[in-house]
Amino acid sequence: MKKVILGLSALCMVAFTSCKDDAASKIKSENVAVAAERDANAGNLPVMELDKTEHDFGSIVNGTPVETIFTYKNTGNAMLVVSNIKSTCGCTVPSNYTKEVKPGETGQFTVKFNGKGNGKVTKSLTMTTNTEKGKDVVKIMAQVQPDPNAPAKPARKPAAMPVNPVKTN
Repeated sequence: MKKVILGLSALCMVAFTSCKDDAASKIKSENVAVAAERDANAGNLPVMELDKTEHDFGSIVNGTPVETIFTYKNTGNAMLVVSNIKSTCGCTVPSNYTKEVKPGETGQFTVKFNGKGNGKVTKSLTMTTNTEKGKDVVKIMAQVQPDPNAPAKPARKPAAMPVNPVKTN
């Protein structure tokens, strides 16, 4: 047991005394400058301002495709990065979005809705960004009316009533 303790002690002494170089001499001044700039800009986040957060297409006929454009401006001091725009269903498709927006500049994206539904239809789109909130939600709405030119659906046959035999005595 004494040999094991003596061996570990010798190993520790070698490990602690082998680092003779001064740690400060290994620091590169370029890295210090980059780190200082990064730390100074850490509080500068982009700020996204949307021209609208909702768009109402009004009354549309079922099956009529419609589209609108949402515009956003970077009012912050850092590059705005839009990494994704996702809709709640496949009938609403975001496309052509500006992925990077410099401070003071604007970007946009198009939303296409296939116009399918019945009655009041509301769909949400979530924008994933590098802003403080990280996510922003925009909505589209429409009052979908039945197509007057659509063929009439055949009337449903009433369900057959079970026949109960009448007992006579």
